Amino acid sequence: MKNNRDSYTNSKRDAWIEINLSAIEHNVCEFKKFLKNDSRLLAVVKADAYGCGACMISSTLFATGVSMLGVASIDEGMQLRQAKIDAPILILGACPTWAFEFAAKNNIMISIFEEKHLEAAKMVYIKSKIKPKVHIKIDTGMNRIGVDCSNAIDFIKKVQSAEYVDLKGIFTHLACAENEMKTKKQIESFNLIIDNIDKKNLDIHFLNTAGILAYNDTKNYNLARLGIGIYGSIPELPLNKEINIKLKNVLSLKGRIVNIHIAHKNDGVSYSHTFIAKNDIKIATIPIGYADGVDRGLSNKIYGILNGKLVKQIGNITMDQMMFDISNIEHVQEGDIITLLGEDNNLQLTIQNWAQILNTIDYELLCRLKVRLSRVYTR
Repeated sequence: MKNNRDSYTNSKRDAWIEINLSAIEHNVCEFKKFLKNDSRLLAVVKADAYGCGACMISSTLFATGVSMLGVASIDEGMQLRQAKIDAPILILGACPTWAFEFAAKNNIMISIFEEKHLEAAKMVYIKSKIKPKVHIKIDTGMNRIGVDCSNAIDFIKKVQSAEYVDLKGIFTHLACAENEMKTKKQIESFNLIIDNIDKKNLDIHFLNTAGILAYNDTKNYNLARLGIGIYGSIPELPLNKEINIKLKNVLSLKGRIVNIHIAHKNDGVSYSHTFIAKNDIKIATIPIGYADGVDRGLSNKIYGILNGKLVKQIGNITMDQMMFDISNIEHVQEGDIITLLGEDNNLQLTIQNWAQILNTIDYELLCRLKVRLSRVYTR
């Protein structure tokens, strides 16, 4: 496996993201404690590993015991292959039939759930003599993609009897892991199918991050899909589930001060003057904005950490810059670092807090952090 760091070190911006590889190792090991001994882990690294850099963290994931990677598309799978990552890769989403041959030639597994997928796989085999490696996706209640439960057994048997595909696994997706009644209904539907097919040598998976914590004692799985938990977040769980797990935040967001100046009493700050200075204040500007993934709706609602103390963000966040009131911080100069996400001097700023402010989920905000923010990998 060979990783190229060039694209991560050539940036000359005074803004960057730090990825703590030790935290990734810690989090994966925490989740492994909840699995059956014979269960393996698939690490979900779609959306460039939730913004953490799929190619760069993969070696850490494998060293921690992960055996497979999950992506959303053929492009994401090819990005890993081009980085010389030769581990098993599964496209969890729907892959267009015209890309089946491309996936097969690059040893990338695809999810299938329709008759047309079998026909496309057959054409690939006729043309290239390569059997596409596939996992069958079953829809047990997500109503997104997958073969309907009523047709699943017949479809699985048809795939198993086909000489032109290599069936590697069967899976479904939990829609409401926080709702125990709905989730158990999904799992029962899935088990009813699995109990009536030949599952020898197949990867059977339905547990996601929340599932690993809340439903790990269920039968019929030998592979679990770990996503947001890798990156330090725990999704919503059933109210009656008391889970003892300690995760570490993986990602920090930092920027250097590029300007310091005084704004006088009654001066407005940034577009539309949504912040008005009540007294003379000292303002610091850093080169991070909503084009980097920091939502404009966070304007005037978040804090940074400067010299071990909290400083309030003021004025509307602009496309490329934002401002902070640093009036109460001594000995500040241009080039000093303001931490937007991360830890400093026992203070912690989290993406989960941003998600609460915006009434959304941390998954979304992690994925928004753009590639123009260079990634720096630390331990």
